[in-house]
Amino acid sequence: MKTLIFMAAFLFCGFTASAVETKMMIRAKARDAKFIGSSLGGAHIIVRNKVNRQILAEGNTTGSTGNTDLIMKTSKTRGTSIADPQTAGFLATIDIEEPVFVSIEVISPLNNKQAQAVVSTELWLLPGKDILGDGIILEIPGFIIDILKPRTHQYISLSSIKGKPFPFQANIVMMCGCVIDKGGIWNSDEMEVKGILKKDGKYLKDVHMSLVSTNLFEGNDLLNTPGNYELTLYAYHEKSGNTGVDKVNYVVYE
Repeated sequence: MKTLIFMAAFLFCGFTASAVETKMMIRAKARDAKFIGSSLGGAHIIVRNKVNRQILAEGNTTGSTGNTDLIMKTSKTRGTSIADPQTAGFLATIDIEEPVFVSIEVISPLNNKQAQAVVSTELWLLPGKDILGDGIILEIPGFIIDILKPRTHQYISLSSIKGKPFPFQANIVMMCGCVIDKGGIWNSDEMEVKGILKKDGKYLKDVHMSLVSTNLFEGNDLLNTPGNYELTLYAYHEKSGNTGVDKVNYVVYE
């Protein structure tokens, strides 16, 4: 009897698959720019089992934005890597017993809510079949825009600005944090940056913005009447299709 039980247990174990550690490198890359890493707070990665939505791995990308020459200036052919060992990524390590269909969700930039985008993809993950090197790269479109002037819900006395140009100011970077400069790789001359100004809910005028130093855009206009103002500031790059928006509300009072 004991012999039969032992044989049954042996056969059962022989047909039971054991979990295998499987690694997958996941990276987030800004459209028309570099990788999203530690300098920007990282991109948040979630890997789920597509069937039951169980989270299999979760974390942030860490590392550098990558090699500028390799990413932005080198001609690409099949099999050419654009990531080096320092390039930002998230290494997911997952124990699976059989092929699993997974969804990968990237939330980025993690610390800039007004610019945050979510992109995702799906693929089969096979036990023991690692996906390394460049790994899975998801592209994040857009710009990160932070309006610096005026401040949110700032109260401004009409007497202090009447007859004077009122300053508008914004900081704009690529989704990887890469710099925008005149004549640079990310050339401000190729970008349209404009503010749309409303007063008491109605369109008032456009405010044209221009680069004054790295990443910093400024414009100004005359505000001669009190009211509740809203500034919607956007950036647009026709070649890449990148867009970005930030909004601020402020009050001009007598």
